[in-house]
Amino acid sequence: MSATATASGKLKVVATTTQVADFARVVGGDRVQVTQILKPNVDPHDYEPSPADVKAIGEANVLVANGVGLEKWLDSAISSANFKGTRVDTSQGVKIRPGNGDDEEKAGDPHIWHNPLNAKIMAANIEKAFAAGDAAGTATYQANLAAYDGKLDALDADIARQINSLLPADRKLVTNHDAFGYYVDRYQLTFVGSIIPSFDTSAELSGRDVDDLVSEIKKTGVKAIFSESSLPPNTAQTIGREAGVKVVAGEDALYGDTLGPEGSDGATYLQMEEHNTKTIVGALM
Repeated sequence: MSATATASGKLKVVATTTQVADFARVVGGDRVQVTQILKPNVDPHDYEPSPADVKAIGEANVLVANGVGLEKWLDSAISSANFKGTRVDTSQGVKIRPGNGDDEEKAGDPHIWHNPLNAKIMAANIEKAFAAGDAAGTATYQANLAAYDGKLDALDADIARQINSLLPADRKLVTNHDAFGYYVDRYQLTFVGSIIPSFDTSAELSGRDVDDLVSEIKKTGVKAIFSESSLPPNTAQTIGREAGVKVVAGEDALYGDTLGPEGSDGATYLQMEEHNTKTIVGALM
């Protein structure tokens, strides 16, 4: 479909998550009109699309999704919307971390954006779809992507520099749920455990899980537990008390599944990853 499908001459884009919406806005610039389904600090794992979401999907030229099973609700929304445009799975070409065999993890770990090199692949997938749907804008999309690639490379180098300032023995991470595997792998941290032992925040937590994590924190000498912006910190604070370690929560919480609202430290992807890194390094020093 061409950009002339809208009165403004812009390509109509619907993006599912806060991260892919940010990438779409950066790559598309003034040539696209982006409707973002998930709002900041809303958990994507168990989202229920609204009638307005379905209507927007039906009217879109391009639908941009994270993929890897993150948006379990999307297929039915597309069917209801009678969507006829181009669907972009931004995970295409990303090396996916395997799941643990549970049903919700059969596609693998969906939190692909937590490695900036994966973000480059995601943005490139978006650029290809935009150029295909609006050939006149190809040069603009390519230039926007090239500029963003440079920023993502700089982000990657800066995160590595900050993490490498930590003593190797201090590079240990405990989070609300298992959302940071790609970050852990890229920057060679040790993942000690998560409060919800799953990629999916709706997984059930048992008393045994809590006891095991407390024991592991004490045994490994972890310095902090990191809560996440889209999840309540109560269980993290309970575990922190039992294990005798600090809990990073509130405005310092990590952005795991979602960007933060406008004006926050996590308003864009670049800001989110910088906030997360500064918070992690500051707490583990």
